[in-house]
Amino acid sequence: MHEPRNIAETGEGLMDRIYRLATYIFDPLHHFWERDTTQRAVAGGLIGVFLLGLVTIELNRQGLLPASMAASTPTSHYMAINLAFTLVLVVEVVGLIFALPCSISRALGKQFEILALILLRSSFKELAEFPEPIALSGHMDALLRIVSDATGALLIFAILGVYIMINRPIEDEGSKGQILFRFVSAKKIVALSLLVAFIALGIKNWVQFFMNGETFDVFHAMFTVLIFSDILLVLISQRFLPQFRAVFRNSGFALATLLIRLALTAPIYYDALIGVGAAVYAVLLTLTYNAFFAPGRAGHRK
Repeated sequence: MHEPRNIAETGEGLMDRIYRLATYIFDPLHHFWERDTTQRAVAGGLIGVFLLGLVTIELNRQGLLPASMAASTPTSHYMAINLAFTLVLVVEVVGLIFALPCSISRALGKQFEILALILLRSSFKELAEFPEPIALSGHMDALLRIVSDATGALLIFAILGVYIMINRPIEDEGSKGQILFRFVSAKKIVALSLLVAFIALGIKNWVQFFMNGETFDVFHAMFTVLIFSDILLVLISQRFLPQFRAVFRNSGFALATLLIRLALTAPIYYDALIGVGAAVYAVLLTLTYNAFFAPGRAGHRK
């Protein structure tokens, strides 16, 4: 008659072992990434790659590269800026993944940071249309695209400041001891899965490039993965925080991620507009939660 209880206990024991394993894998990786020596090494690597890109492009312009290498090397020095921003985005995505177990709301803020950087990168990519030395004549369309993306990035940056100022993490409210450990560990499992997915997308992109010279936008694909991971986090949080207020806010954050993904695939001008709209939505959602549903408010109900 006690068999169902034993089965339940066995299931809980297995999950606890999985949670501990995820913690043992995630925490050292997180510590390694966040320590100062790693961050300095990454920053130094970005500088080195940028300078190497400039030198390689110049060698290609002078016809000093092998034909096989010259075919895949740009001739505009401005493309070295695009390379540098791409690597900065890689660093930001890794930071986003490691921030995920800390707070879903904080992770959304990191996504807006990445969107702002992507818009800035798009602005710099437009420089490839300009001659060297740079001149505006005959490139007004490119200038308008630069202004649009740069303005969108600036507005998202400003709105993000408001979002960070008003944000109050709720993921751990009402969770203590073993329940809190399980909740955070479940998010670490999702984060590790995202890290594996991001690495796999990068490897796939490089394989396609070397096989047939074709590439795809890894960051667009990663935001698609983030949509599904955010829905998974909503379901996980509902198990540990079943209150309506928590489920609704986390679902709203997942919708904001969807809007970010749509912004990345939208035509010029609309991309910045949708991105700014997503940031405004996140701020309004947070303000509404703080005003009516935050613990301690007069109208708060569990």
